[in-house]
Amino acid sequence: MYMSFPSPYHISKDQLRQEERMLIAAKKDREQFRYFYERYHEPIFRFVYQRLDDKDTAADVTAQVFLKAMVNLQKFEYRGLPFGSWLYRIAKNELNRLFRQQKAAYTLNIELSDIQEIVDEIDPDPVEDRLEKVIAIIDSLEDKDIELITMRFFEKRSFRQIGEILEITENNAKVRTYRTLDKIKQQLH
Repeated sequence: MYMSFPSPYHISKDQLRQEERMLIAAKKDREQFRYFYERYHEPIFRFVYQRLDDKDTAADVTAQVFLKAMVNLQKFEYRGLPFGSWLYRIAKNELNRLFRQQKAAYTLNIELSDIQEIVDEIDPDPVEDRLEKVIAIIDSLEDKDIELITMRFFEKRSFRQIGEILEITENNAKVRTYRTLDKIKQQLH
């Protein structure tokens, strides 16, 4: 099943200030945490479900993400980034924990147009059997490389967003993504 994603999150300075105000309020009154739950529940669920393809498990992981965020809210330090960046990092860690503990399968829900974008990035010369080869190559990549490809090409995230989620610089996210594309290109030729 393929899930469509809205445009990658962009957050204005006004929205950042609103999140900072709501963060201060939520630290004083946990009921105010509802603002973050309502704002980020659906995107976090989609992020998790995109990698699991099991709605019940995705719902459980998503619930765990918000529980951990609420329990650890006092430790969170606002640094000018969207609160969602922290939630995505928690989600990524929860998924990694699940994969380790339950040997759960990492799943990708994609459309051929997403794969075609990768093929075009690597080599714009059209060749019919390239799509199948790229799918097989992606399937053989390490999880960390698949994660980069997933966020950049399937979820349409900017390098800045990828960096925020992975806790690396924007430039490092770009370099790692292009190194992964180079790996795919080398295996393709």
